[in-house]
Amino acid sequence: MAEAHQAVAFQFTVTPEGIDLQLSHQALSEIYLSGVRSWKKRIIRIKNNVISGVYPASPSSWLFVVIAILATMYTRSDPSMGLIAKIQEHLPVSQMSTQCQAVVSAVLFSTMLWLMLIFTMRLCLKQLLSYHRWMFEQHGKMSTTTKIWVALVRIFSGRKPLLYSYQGSLPNLPVPAIKDTVKRYLESVRPLMIDAEYTRMTNLATEFESNLGNRLQWYLKLKSLWASNYVSDWWEEYVYLRGRGPIMVNSNYYGMDFLYVTPTPIQAARAGNCIHAFFLYRRKLNKEELKPWLLRSAVPCCSYQFERMFDSCRIPGTLTDTVQHWQDSDYIAVYHRGRYFRLRVYQAGRLLSPREIEFQIQRILDDTTSPSQGEAKLGALTAGDRISWAKARAKFFSSGVNKRSLDCIERAAFFVTLDDEEHSMMGEDSAECLDRYAKSLLHGKCYDRWFDKSFSVVYYKNGKSGINAEHSWADAPVVAHVWEYTLAVDSFQLGYNEEGHCKGEVDSSLPRPQKLSWEITPECEEQISQSLAVAQALADDVDFHVFSFRDFGKGKIKKCRVSPDGFLQMALQLAYYRNRGTFCLTYEASMTRLFREGRTETVRSCTNESSAFVQALEGGEPADVCRRLFRAASEKHQHLYRMAMTGGGIDRHLFCLYVVSKYLGVDSPFLNEVLSEPWRLSTSQTPVQQVELFDMVNHSEYISCGGGFGPVADDGYGVSYMFLGENIINLHISCKHSCPETDAHKFGDQIRKALHDLLKLLSPNPKESNKTDEGRPEVKKDK
Repeated sequence: MAEAHQAVAFQFTVTPEGIDLQLSHQALSEIYLSGVRSWKKRIIRIKNNVISGVYPASPSSWLFVVIAILATMYTRSDPSMGLIAKIQEHLPVSQMSTQCQAVVSAVLFSTMLWLMLIFTMRLCLKQLLSYHRWMFEQHGKMSTTTKIWVALVRIFSGRKPLLYSYQGSLPNLPVPAIKDTVKRYLESVRPLMIDAEYTRMTNLATEFESNLGNRLQWYLKLKSLWASNYVSDWWEEYVYLRGRGPIMVNSNYYGMDFLYVTPTPIQAARAGNCIHAFFLYRRKLNKEELKPWLLRSAVPCCSYQFERMFDSCRIPGTLTDTVQHWQDSDYIAVYHRGRYFRLRVYQAGRLLSPREIEFQIQRILDDTTSPSQGEAKLGALTAGDRISWAKARAKFFSSGVNKRSLDCIERAAFFVTLDDEEHSMMGEDSAECLDRYAKSLLHGKCYDRWFDKSFSVVYYKNGKSGINAEHSWADAPVVAHVWEYTLAVDSFQLGYNEEGHCKGEVDSSLPRPQKLSWEITPECEEQISQSLAVAQALADDVDFHVFSFRDFGKGKIKKCRVSPDGFLQMALQLAYYRNRGTFCLTYEASMTRLFREGRTETVRSCTNESSAFVQALEGGEPADVCRRLFRAASEKHQHLYRMAMTGGGIDRHLFCLYVVSKYLGVDSPFLNEVLSEPWRLSTSQTPVQQVELFDMVNHSEYISCGGGFGPVADDGYGVSYMFLGENIINLHISCKHSCPETDAHKFGDQIRKALHDLLKLLSPNPKESNKTDEGRPEVKKDK
């Protein structure tokens, strides 16, 4: 208990001689340094708030405006047209000299002029960023209007923006017209319905548009004028936080490590480097040193999702959950063999080195103490039903030692699991190894992750790693950003010594990680067992297939003058039709971060054009006819994707109209039917955002396999894909064993075949489509 005594700054004992006061200089020093670190962060935040608040101007521009106004006054000209004199008349201080009053009045006028200029520049930039015609222009051919627009955006964007500098200049998400949304919806479901069903749905849509729709639209427009984004808060609350089923598998998602290489086989060393890299990223995030994400190096995207990346946790409630965010925590929560630990990563105000974190992690691995009663599978509460977890939290964790330990986990910077399993591309059946690896990251043993944390990092016994993220606070690209940074810093900047350990020296006087204490009652243990049973049944039902398609990649696809994303979406449509003999409602996630607080929108990839192409190809139509239909389908898909990114999507608008109808207590048969349609094919692309961190030419073995998610529908598939370099496509396919019509491995085979068939159809020289090994980078698998 030495670390417990060190945490007490002073002790006193009452004796007959008086009070014996004993000061702990080490504890007082820790308190002092912690306070200094806290104040430094506050000063940095204030400075960044000022810089972002006056953006696109700079604080120094205020001085320039003041000097310019004073200079013009001394030339006996009045740039204020009498306003400075008016200000001087109303100054409350009469003891000043006339000249001093004139200077003060000029400074006040200059400040007001400066603020007006900032407001004008920000308004101009906001109007410029509302222009989206550039996205619909043919790739490589930019109109004169767009060229002028790009130049103006760069002029008004200022220099060296911080991460959140653009937030005040981003436009609000527009509310589409009712008639446009209804028209697009009816067009999207036409290939999925027979004539009688389509006629019935058309009648429902027409009635909705002419009656209730206009009333709901009025309320939605009113909200759009008041709120920063008319979708995001309702989307977070009703889609994520109000869901009462398990978030494990159903909501959380995962990301994988490098596919073909493990930087070190030592578990503690890998954790040491990566945990250090995570805190380096948090430091850059707090200082807003991360660059804003710019499309075409000019158009900024919203960064608000980064705010809750660290020090956040989802808190269960009986009706709805909440996401709580705390200020910078100086520790992480660690799980190993049924025990929870608190590991401080700051000592005397400094971040521990990777070698010191490795030393502390090894202490946890070497710890032989047994879990306390009921502790080992406590994490299953976060994997089961939300209502059960909320009631258990209120009953068993609202006071005493349980509350203190739970607070420690929830307030941690993030959660770490030290797993005893080994995962990688091992053995002869590498595909099966990847499948097990994906399932482990998605749900683990159902009790060895804390699924409520913003993200949990898993380090396996052989040095492999992975990440599991909670979905309500942010979407996958935000988590992928920190994951890419961590992998790159771990391997290319920090590195390891010849023995595989982290570099640097160790301060052996570091206090040991603190094991958390629990008092779990038999009634609480029963609830843990029930939650585990629910979670285990869900995990056992998940069928996963992960594979790296290396026969060709986006390099050859682009040579066919086709969008790689459109190509893969058409391959998925073809594969699903061959697998099930029909078409289905298809979800592809698109981002709306061109708008303030934007998150996602749905691209309905199954269209009239895509179904016509698939039917023609499967019906044996001539190749030239199929090629023409394919290009029409691909162009339609790209148009829908651009519409979704620029606020012209279908589903978020209909979703918000549905929410308004529920608030008003009115029923809409049209909206009820739309919102109940199952997404049997849910897809998402994970792009590599920080390409500059990786060398795909010289270090092609350092390739992440991307990430994935569970199936959205009980009888459907979840497909995540990632284009790596010019020659690789990684795919993650999920479905459920309980559905006799779905099989992840069979669907994966159909996707492979569809990719080859499409390339063969589009290749100008048929022989080229057979040269699948050309240009494929050589890699070495883990041994």
